[in-house]
Amino acid sequence: MEDLKDIRKQITETDNQMAELFSKRMQLVAKVAEYKRVNGLPVYDPKREQQVLANGAERIKDPELKSYYNSFLKSTMEISRRYQSSILEGVRVAYCGTEGAFAHIAACKIFPKAAKIPYTSFKKAYEAVENGECNCAVLPVENSFAGDVDQVNDLMFSGNLFVNGMYDLAVTHDLLGIEGATLGDIKTVVSHSQALSQCSSFIKEKGLKEIEYSNTALAAQYVKEQNDKSIAAVASAESARLFGLDVVARSINDDRTNTTRFAVFSPVDNRASGDSGNTYFSLLFTARNEAGSLAGALSILGRYGFNMRTLRSRPMKELLWQYYFYVEAEGDIYGEEGRKCVEEMKSCCDKIKIVGSYNNLHDQEE
Repeated sequence: MEDLKDIRKQITETDNQMAELFSKRMQLVAKVAEYKRVNGLPVYDPKREQQVLANGAERIKDPELKSYYNSFLKSTMEISRRYQSSILEGVRVAYCGTEGAFAHIAACKIFPKAAKIPYTSFKKAYEAVENGECNCAVLPVENSFAGDVDQVNDLMFSGNLFVNGMYDLAVTHDLLGIEGATLGDIKTVVSHSQALSQCSSFIKEKGLKEIEYSNTALAAQYVKEQNDKSIAAVASAESARLFGLDVVARSINDDRTNTTRFAVFSPVDNRASGDSGNTYFSLLFTARNEAGSLAGALSILGRYGFNMRTLRSRPMKELLWQYYFYVEAEGDIYGEEGRKCVEEMKSCCDKIKIVGSYNNLHDQEE
């Protein structure tokens, strides 16, 4: 039997080697963080972490040690995320709206450590990334209740940025009043037109007067400034905390599954890989002015196994009665089948633009 002192000496030698490898790994992690900073990508990449864990399981032959090594890898990646987050604190994220608005909430969920920079329009937020003022932009592309965000779709068609991730934010509208206000005090509600529309049943039931405002967060600020118990805002709980308001009634949405999808736009195409599960792509195209061209384009996508989850059309401003089409589908558009698909689509499309290949994003850890 080996002497305990000798065993401990070998452990120390092993720890020394692991320390050197740890330093090397963290240097590489820093390079990954810098790439994400330049390209406006979030720290947490669940698909990549799943791959690391899967590969790790193959390295350990002793079945008793596999679960321990898996825990070791999870801990290592958690440390790596914290280190990357510290590096990414200088990232600037553009969004449209004000602090407390749902766009700001989405940007905080995806980039908790980054500086969030507000702009007064989708176009200005988008252009801030194009001209280098910000590293990326978080903009809404679709709401489950109100439908498409047409201005952002148009920016995708005409702009130079790529979608590198999609984030689904559950939209919960609360009724916010000044401190001490009760539901019986409220006579008037103030909010964005969409928010008022999404809470129409509650508003009608209570017989409240509606006043439209530019966005939900500013509506909350207005209520705070008025200091009137009879006026309330339809906004987020985040806005209540931000402006010191009370939540008079929670979750007043007509549709409790109301969700807005936000896209992360950056100057570089990240090109997520994989043909199933959590990998998607966005594609814009114009069909030729020939009978059956649109049906042909969609048929080609289906024939190559790309399952569409979104299809919508938008008029082209410069051409009367001409439209472009937006498709979001599952799969790897940059893989061999994807390349063949795009090449074949050229037979019935005048313009094809891949806007991005990406994964669904999750909340980032603080």
